[in-house]
Amino acid sequence: MPISPLAGKPAPKELLVDPSRLEHEYYERRPDLEDRNQLVSFGTSGHRGSPLQGTFTEAHILAITQAICDYRRSQGYDGPLYMGKDTHAVSGPAQRSALEVLAANRVETIIQRDDGFTPTPVISRAILVNNRNRKEHFADGIVITPSHNPPADGGFKYNPPNGGPADTDVTRWVERRANELLRDGTGIKRVPFAAAIKADTTHQEDFVLPYVEDLKNIIDMDVIRTSGLKLGVDPLGGAAEPYWEPIDSVYHLDIHVANPTIDPTFSFMTVDHDGQIRMDPSSPYAMARLVDLKGQYDVAFANDPDSDRHGIVTPSSGLMNPNHYLAVAIRYLLTHRPNWPAHVAVGKTLVSSSMIDRVVHRLGRPLCEVPVGFKWFVPGLFDGSLCFGGEESAGASFLRKDATAWTTDKDGPIMDLLAAEITARMGKDPGELYQELTSEFGTPFYTRIDAPATQDQKARLQKLSPAAIATDTLAGERITAKLTTAPGNGAPIGGLKVVTDKGWFAARPSGTENIYKIYAESFKDQRHLTAIVQEAQEIVTDALTSPDLAFQEQELHR
Repeated sequence: MPISPLAGKPAPKELLVDPSRLEHEYYERRPDLEDRNQLVSFGTSGHRGSPLQGTFTEAHILAITQAICDYRRSQGYDGPLYMGKDTHAVSGPAQRSALEVLAANRVETIIQRDDGFTPTPVISRAILVNNRNRKEHFADGIVITPSHNPPADGGFKYNPPNGGPADTDVTRWVERRANELLRDGTGIKRVPFAAAIKADTTHQEDFVLPYVEDLKNIIDMDVIRTSGLKLGVDPLGGAAEPYWEPIDSVYHLDIHVANPTIDPTFSFMTVDHDGQIRMDPSSPYAMARLVDLKGQYDVAFANDPDSDRHGIVTPSSGLMNPNHYLAVAIRYLLTHRPNWPAHVAVGKTLVSSSMIDRVVHRLGRPLCEVPVGFKWFVPGLFDGSLCFGGEESAGASFLRKDATAWTTDKDGPIMDLLAAEITARMGKDPGELYQELTSEFGTPFYTRIDAPATQDQKARLQKLSPAAIATDTLAGERITAKLTTAPGNGAPIGGLKVVTDKGWFAARPSGTENIYKIYAESFKDQRHLTAIVQEAQEIVTDALTSPDLAFQEQELHR
């Protein structure tokens, strides 16, 4: 994609949202129910949209919250519901709307006191702590966030009692019921906010200290403290901002918050690659300010607004590629968590770097490769059969020191603090340690590109059979695997992955745009990577236009 001339530069005034307009549109706009785009679309990342497009309004939130209440009732969940929100402009209004419905349905709801913000992983941890060793009265949660999306967006997601992103069966149920309510509206119970906030089912508690004080059970805070490392953090105006001072104070660290500002316009951001304001800690353009400060800290880090993603900045490498940091983190954890059983597996998505495969196999550990989406790691993190789950998009979580579950959703702050622990114990920052990995395993060259695709082509790509791939070679190498299901759990990957000894590519349709995404990696050189990408596009095009495809699709559905 072309890089915007604004990329990496301070956001100009004309890009800034008007929070009062967003709030007005949220309350006053009514979605067009004849427009499919304006219905509830509740995927594994919840429902996302913007009041300006009629895709995230009070009508949506009332319907979704009632649907969640109905779902809880159908499942017999009668424990507390933990609800958090991030710092996007419409997250506050959405939380108020949701609370009106939850109170009317007599759902015991726990929110951060003083109208505070709560990161996604804090909600996940709270659910798991409440449910530990329980046989009944299970807790679940709601997080109001569109993650790293632009400031005009809103998001609303549900975490069931396992603490992680809701699985497809749950989200389909909630989406279907929410759209029924959106069309009808008579099934929504609601009380005024003034009554909801004072209801005996509404509890305002502190989420901050319980999370902060528990960190010592997953991160070696002592080794960080005694090292004297100077640490920098930029919360990117997100929900983690109120957590860093308590972390610093409780553990007596040397953490400097480089940007303590919380501003719903996110006016302090530098512009992302496409000319939008996007709080993405894995983007070198969005992270330009912290990268410029890299020489001032032994290691620095950032999180997105709901703090489920991480970005690691080191003096040696600047902003680390998420794949690079995942490989370093996995190697360190597998060699510095003595209470983790040897049989537990490392989870990775199938579009993450094969450097992870090499690291895990060298250490004699099992690898579990799953489709894209953190939901696939939830069962393993929950029962301890996965010690780590990580995505190439800078989301990860891992077990406590005692090999029990910490969170089953992505946790940016623990990945930040792990970078500090690694630096303190190893005497080298994660960027330097990644260079050691490349000396041992070779240097991978990785890319992701977008290619145009019609709706029909996207549908076909999702249903491809390995038999549709006629060629036996890729970029001069023999193909060793043609995958349409994930090796780790046999789940459909919604596309295709082709593997050789020194490279691979994966192709997946976009869920929101008329494109498909190609991920590719070479352990040879840039020319080999370019050849993989070129041939990948040819292979996918040939497969999508094959006259035998209709027959293959019929066979798949027999």
